[in-house]
Amino acid sequence: MEQAGDFLAECQALDAVLDGVSGADWDRPTQFKGWTLNDVLVHLHFWNRMADLSLTDPAAFQARAAETLAGIGRDGFRATENAMITERGADLRAAWAAQYTDMAERWAGLDPKQRLQWVGPEMSARSSITARQMETWAHGQEVFDCLGATRTETDRIRNIVVLGVNTFGWSFKVHGRPQPEMMPRLELTAPSGALWQFGEPGANRIAGPAVEFAQVVAQTRNIADTSLVVEGPLAAEWMAIAQCFAGGPETPPAKGARHRVAG
Repeated sequence: MEQAGDFLAECQALDAVLDGVSGADWDRPTQFKGWTLNDVLVHLHFWNRMADLSLTDPAAFQARAAETLAGIGRDGFRATENAMITERGADLRAAWAAQYTDMAERWAGLDPKQRLQWVGPEMSARSSITARQMETWAHGQEVFDCLGATRTETDRIRNIVVLGVNTFGWSFKVHGRPQPEMMPRLELTAPSGALWQFGEPGANRIAGPAVEFAQVVAQTRNIADTSLVVEGPLAAEWMAIAQCFAGGPETPPAKGARHRVAG
């Protein structure tokens, strides 16, 4: 399952940018809800472990999921995750790296269509590991931004683009809007220069860098902060509410709110 290798590469790219982080730097707030660098790794490590537990011990996963949801309802998202993952700083980074490395190696040999439990509806192994890549890439963006670093993007971003395409209807549903019958045409340029096209030609069209489309559907950038060409009312509505991740409706960042901090 090649997506496991993409997940590994995404984690390694984020891991590498953390080389200069030490001491109090781990508690630096990012532009995403004030999460610190520690918070980001806690979040990624916790849900990587949950995804892996859904494979290795479904009964234990169900118990931990129930405990987690109860904690979130009682104490909130950050407090619950931070209580369940006790490492911080360099120790947290090491634990996260050991987990994602081991997980990626084992998941590479799975049947992509194997069904796995999740907090919401069950999903395929391929969808699960793709979701882990997306989360790593999306939350990695706030780390790169916070550290004033620029990420080198590759065509593995296609997995996140496809996730954005597949959640077109979900983006409307989760925001309580009627689900359109036809998705706008997508004409996206990959980091390699290849052209990726999705949907049928029509009055609604989105064109430009695939990375920027992924940033919008993962809500790491406002559509106004990209160079994407958006034509037609349906395309504009989608880009204003796009959400390729599960959970309740989330509001995209305001224009200019998410950006790379000058070094």
